[in-house]
Amino acid sequence: MQAALEGMRDAGDDAAATVELDQTRQGRLSRMDAMQAQAMSLEANRRREQQLARLKSALKRIEAGDYGWCLECGEPIDPRRLEHDPAAPLCIACAEKAEGS
Repeated sequence: MQAALEGMRDAGDDAAATVELDQTRQGRLSRMDAMQAQAMSLEANRRREQQLARLKSALKRIEAGDYGWCLECGEPIDPRRLEHDPAAPLCIACAEKAEGS
């Protein structure tokens, strides 16, 4: 499982490489396309890192015997919520409260 999580981290590294700004090697539109692709790749990497952190946190809760319990109120998280998002740290009520603030 850990190897799979680390594989997620490495998946987008190549696409986030620095964009070449040498005008003699690349036209302006090509550079703009490359910069847009780089920005999209960086955002995808950020989301991947965020999901990786959520999954690692869920694994720690499993090891500690706290998985399935809301980190905010301590109530059980609905099993249907965990089926939809196995890394969910909050029950629906606490998640809605957190989104509203």
